[in-house]
This record gives sequence, C-alpha cells and structure tokens, in this order.
Amino acid sequence: MSIIVRLDVEMAKQKMGVAQLSQAVGMTPANISILKNGRARAVRLSTLDSLCRVLTCTPGDLLEWVPDD
Repeated sequence: MSIIVRLDVEMAKQKMGVAQLSQAVGMTPANISILKNGRARAVRLSTLDSLCRVLTCTPGDLLEWVPDD
C-alpha cells in the first residue's frame, strides 16, 4: 500500500510556493518540502486541517491511496 501526497498539485492550483504556504500554515519550509516530496512518515490531523484550510481543499485532494502491484 502506498499513500501519494498531492500537496504540490494543490499548491500549483493556488499558485502558492513553499515559503508562502509555510508561513500561512505555521510550519517550516523544510517540513512543507518533506510533505510535498512524499518523504513524510506521518501527518498530524491538525496539520492536515491547516493545509486544507489554507489551500481550500479536502484531505482527499492532498492524499491518495494506491494499492501495491
């Protein structure tokens, strides 16, 4: 099972960069980059809530489950 993070897609829709999103959400740019590049091992629900609030999207827009082959 794999979870794909689509944060970059939602950021592009809002024309928002890492620095702008990190400031709006209250996270460091490094942590936004870790999430964006799919290297995060966990995401707090409060962080997911903040990202969805700022990007005006749903958790399903940011995360996608893909079954293993």
